[in-house]
Order: sequence, then C-alpha cells, then structure tokens
Amino acid sequence: MKEVRVEEIVSAVEKLCIEANYDLGSDIMTGFQQALKDERSPLGQEVLARLIENAEIAHQERVPMCQDTGMAVLFVEVGQDLHVVGGSLTEALNEGVRRGYDRGYLRKSVVNDPFERVNTGDNTPAVIHYDIVTGAALRLVVAPKGFGSENMGGLKMCKPSEGLEGALQFVVDTVDQAGGNPCPPIIVGVGVGGTMEKATFLAKKSLLRDVGKHNQVERLAKIEEELLERINRLGIGPQGFGGVTTALAVNLEVYPTHIAGMPVAVNIGCHATRHKEITLQGREG
Repeated sequence: MKEVRVEEIVSAVEKLCIEANYDLGSDIMTGFQQALKDERSPLGQEVLARLIENAEIAHQERVPMCQDTGMAVLFVEVGQDLHVVGGSLTEALNEGVRRGYDRGYLRKSVVNDPFERVNTGDNTPAVIHYDIVTGAALRLVVAPKGFGSENMGGLKMCKPSEGLEGALQFVVDTVDQAGGNPCPPIIVGVGVGGTMEKATFLAKKSLLRDVGKHNQVERLAKIEEELLERINRLGIGPQGFGGVTTALAVNLEVYPTHIAGMPVAVNIGCHATRHKEITLQGREG
C-alpha cells in the first residue's frame, strides 16, 4: 500500500491557492490575445489590453489578479490504493487553504452561516469534491471561485419535450441576463443530464477545461461552437462595455438522465477563471 502524508497535502494545497490567484492560466492569456485581434469595439480592445496587463502585473509582482480571491473549490481524485497517513484528508485540505490564504495575503470571503454572515477569518471551509479512482496517486485541483460570476449561474429542470433548442436557449438567456456582472470575457460551463446536483457539478467542473479544448464528442463540440457564437452575438462584450467578445469558450458536459427529465445547469467563470493542480505520487509505506 502506497502512502502520502498529510503534511505534503497541506503544503501542496497552500501553494496551489496562491498560484491560482497570482498566475492566470496560459490558455486564458492566449484567449485574451486572440480576442484582442478579433474584437471590433475600440473600448472592448482597450478593456482586453488592460486585462492582459493586469494578469501580467499579478504574475510579476506576486499579487492577486482580482480582489475577490474566491471561495476555495477543490476537486480531489483519490487513488483507491493510496493511504493518507498522519491525519484526516479533509482537515489537511482545509488547513492548506487556511495557510495559503494567510501566506498569500488573499481575501478571506467565507462566512460561517449563510444567515448569520460571520466571517470565518481564514477562508475555510472549502468546497471539496471527492472522486475515488484507480491507482495510488492523489490529484489535487484548487479552483478559487469568485461570486461575481458564481451568482450569475442558473439551473433549469427542463422537460424532455423542450429538446436541444430549449436547453441552448436557457444557456443563452442565462448569459444574457448576467450581462456584465460576471466580468466578461467569460467561460461558460454547461452541464446537462443526471439529476439536479449532477448537472450543476458538471457545469462547475467543465470550467477546468482549457480554453480552446472542445468536448471529445464531435456532436457536443459542435453544440459548444454554436453556443459560443450565439453568446458572442449578444453584444455584451469585455466587462460589459459592448463588443463581440462576451465569452472565450463554452464547455459542455453531459450525463445520462431520467426518462422524465433534462436538467440544464450553467456555471459562469469570469475573465479570471482560476485553477491550478498537482498530482502527488504515493510512496511505499
């Protein structure tokens, strides 16, 4: 049985929290550069140039790219042949978030109760999604989620009779209603199928996919392209100032569902859709 110690997990999560907030993904930067070439609006071009500059400063000066450093969302793949040694895995993940947000001078945005609204002071607890996989490794993905974009998502329990067009129209309407609130250019995560919670999970997890990388199923990839075109025709533009660059990508994931339903969820990622990851290889105990 291979092992990984909790101290290693804590250190890894601490580092990922900081890097995710300081270093924008190269795929999004490439998306910005391409959008700058394609954008027709002078104001939209100016906004895109400033977003690129902002990301470069954050990387060089080692400061957060956005004041909303998000609620920490973790996607954790645990190898079924791996043993976590020295404590609780969940506690180790939260301790890593606690240290990362402290050491990185990241804003603490989590309140202990949605009604009482008292800040926890350390940005914990994180939202943690576990997946048990084969092997003896531990894959950690830290995806801080700001709520300017999180608040703009939506879920519709579509009837099967609404079909593909009904699902697509809900996605477009959700983005249209969001307007400039989620700080475009955005990444639109879409989850269809499963149950209510499965669809929303798919939508959130799809935001981890690199900009420009389509669903491997050709039919679904074409739906992503159609949605992106329809969304960019809305004219919302960079930061809501108008233009043809409302979204950099639409990422669609589907799952089998019940004969009586078709859940459709939308989770929007802002221009700073952040995520960093590491895989810890277990060692012989």
